[in-house]
Amino acid sequence: MTTQPAGPSPLTHRNATAAAFFDLDKTILAKSSSLMFARPFYRNGLIGRADVLRSAYAQFVFLGSGADHDQIEQLRNYLSALCKGWPVDQVTAIVNETLDELVEPTIYEEALALIDEHHAAGRDVIIVSSSGTEIVEPIGVRLGVDLAVGSQLAVEDGRYTGEILFYAYGPAKAEAIRELAAEHGYDLSQCYAYSDSQTDVPMLECVGYPFAVNPDTELRRTAAARSWPVLDFARPTTMRPRPRGDQAAAAAAAIGAVALGVAWYAARRRDRA
Repeated sequence: MTTQPAGPSPLTHRNATAAAFFDLDKTILAKSSSLMFARPFYRNGLIGRADVLRSAYAQFVFLGSGADHDQIEQLRNYLSALCKGWPVDQVTAIVNETLDELVEPTIYEEALALIDEHHAAGRDVIIVSSSGTEIVEPIGVRLGVDLAVGSQLAVEDGRYTGEILFYAYGPAKAEAIRELAAEHGYDLSQCYAYSDSQTDVPMLECVGYPFAVNPDTELRRTAAARSWPVLDFARPTTMRPRPRGDQAAAAAAAIGAVALGVAWYAARRRDRA
C-alpha cells in the first residue's frame, strides 16, 4: 500500500499575521541541496559513478547560470527515476549523517540574518523548495524555521516508488503559499518572499514584498522591470542549531511544525480530489 501524507502540525507562531517565504537553493544555500548528496549516496551504494558525474555536471550548470524550466523538468524526471526503489530509512539516515559535512559550508550568512530579522519582527519563516522533504525538513530544523515545504515522493513498503505526490515548483509554490495564508491568517500583502529563479516569479508575485536573491539572468531582468529589490548573497557561514528563546522549551513542537511541509499540502490536495 502506498503511504499517504500525514495530517498537519501546528505552526510555531500561532498568532503571526505575516510570514517570510524562502526558496532554499541559491537563496539560503549556495548550492543545490538535492545534488550535493550524490557522493554519500554513491558511497552507500544507492547510485553509480555515472550518476555522480551527471550530478556534478548538473551542479555546475546550476551554479553557473541557474536552471531554466526545461532543465528543472529534466532534473526532476532524472531524480525521481533514480531514487525509485531506494529504502526511505536509508536515505533519511544518510542525509542526517552528512548534513553538517555537506550543507554547513553552504549557508549564506545574509540569509541567516534575514531569518533572525523576520523572527524578531514576529513573522513566521517558511522554506518552500523543490528539493525533497527528506532534505528540506532537516535543514529547516537546523535553521530554526517554522515550516519547511518540499517535494514529496510516494512510498510503498518503505521504498520510494518514483511517483511524485507533490512537486514544489513554479506555480505550485504560489498555490501552497496562498493556502498557508488562508489556513493561518497571513495577510499576503504584508508577507515577504525570497528566491533566485525566474521559475519562482509566481511565488514572488503573491506577496507584498518580493525580493530577488542572487537572481538568474531572467529574474534579474524581471526584478528591474518591476522594481523588485535585488539582494546578492556571497558569504557562506557555519550552519548551527538556531532555536529562538521562545522555541527552546518546545524544540519537539518546532520539529513537528517543520515536518508539516508537503504532508500538509498533499493531504489538502487529496481531500479536494
